[in-house]
Amino acid sequence: MKLKRFLLRYYPPGIVLEYQRRNGDVETKSIDLLNLTPDTDVEMLINQIVFEEPLISKSKTETLRGMIHKLMEKLDNKDSQRFYLFKILRAHILPLTNCAFNKSGSRFITGSYDRTCRVWDTLSGEELLTLDGHKNVVYAIAFNNPFGDKIITGSFDKTAKVWDANTGQCIHTLKGHQTEIVCVAFNPQGNLVATGSMDNSCKIWEVESGQQVSALEGHTAEIVSVNFNTDGDKILTGSFDNTAKIWDVVSGMCYHTCAGHRGEISSTQFDFTGDYCVTGSIDRTAKLWDVNSGQCMETLRGHSDEVLDVSFNPTGNRLVTASADCTARVYNVMTGACTSILIGHEGEISKAQFAPNSAKIVTASSDRTCRLWNTETGECLQVLEGHGDEIFSCAFNYEGDTVITGSKDNTCRIWKDNFFMPTDDDQEDDIPPAA
Repeated sequence: MKLKRFLLRYYPPGIVLEYQRRNGDVETKSIDLLNLTPDTDVEMLINQIVFEEPLISKSKTETLRGMIHKLMEKLDNKDSQRFYLFKILRAHILPLTNCAFNKSGSRFITGSYDRTCRVWDTLSGEELLTLDGHKNVVYAIAFNNPFGDKIITGSFDKTAKVWDANTGQCIHTLKGHQTEIVCVAFNPQGNLVATGSMDNSCKIWEVESGQQVSALEGHTAEIVSVNFNTDGDKILTGSFDNTAKIWDVVSGMCYHTCAGHRGEISSTQFDFTGDYCVTGSIDRTAKLWDVNSGQCMETLRGHSDEVLDVSFNPTGNRLVTASADCTARVYNVMTGACTSILIGHEGEISKAQFAPNSAKIVTASSDRTCRLWNTETGECLQVLEGHGDEIFSCAFNYEGDTVITGSKDNTCRIWKDNFFMPTDDDQEDDIPPAA
């Protein structure tokens, strides 16, 4: 095997090795650096990597050192970072349902009750494409990140559509569900897409052919959340039947039913490693599950009202819960301890997400504001004000220098930070191996 080049992965921190086998096949493998901090002993880490990874010889240590320092720079929590209103987009005439970034944040999409999905240029605020063809509300939308060249839309017309993100052409209409589609997700490899429906089923489809690969049946109420793990071989569904299920993507077999909540599931997510998943419920708790055994590891209590959203940070050592009790809570995944409570909103919090470097959290609330918080201390760093109605969506881009907010006032607002400098799309840094 011969090392061809290194690729840097900033969030979560890691180095991807592209190598060539003797038969000429080019493959990749990842060195995950999930425990990297600004205080990491770089020399010790280099020695460990060289010792454990046969593809990296001692002659590559200088290149390795440079890459690790680059990754550490990205972990800076930017204490002075503040966001300002960059653009207001009056996206649709009828109410918005959802909004989502591509990986770099150069484009985002909006879904609406007007039966369309629209593609926007983040910098100019210009509408690039209107994806028109659904016969009812476009409720669930997603890019096939990290690639960003396809979009999936799920509609109340019982179909999903796969679109070319560059031309706006509809590539496939996915038919088979009996009722409304309310959640969609691409696998990280971009070759499969999942649709969850009020008909109690989740279906997996091949992106290239548009053919159904498998139907995941077993829930007894509507499926409201669907996620692939990082490897793309497992899928997690959350349902109003009070359970989540972990499935094998290829066979459609259910590995585990995560039962124990006393109310409907609102949100689910795998962590980056795929070893754990989290479920949030209207029973006021979140639960952390071991994916391999299906056992509940922790029940995360403390909220006094429904848990509406749950989210891991990129490395998977923290998670945040958002609640109708107007607070969000941060938990240590290893211990189950609540490490900070985010207090300040005056209405229910429907969405919470970590910044890519995990140092901050953004929350969206029915009080018409978004707030940015310090993950460790729980201090409110900034209030993003201006929307005229409740905010149901908020998201960071991959760099963490842009936030998008979507509101029932029918606008999306783009917020840029004070470090923002316009650049071309940034993907992974490509660093050839040292000679």
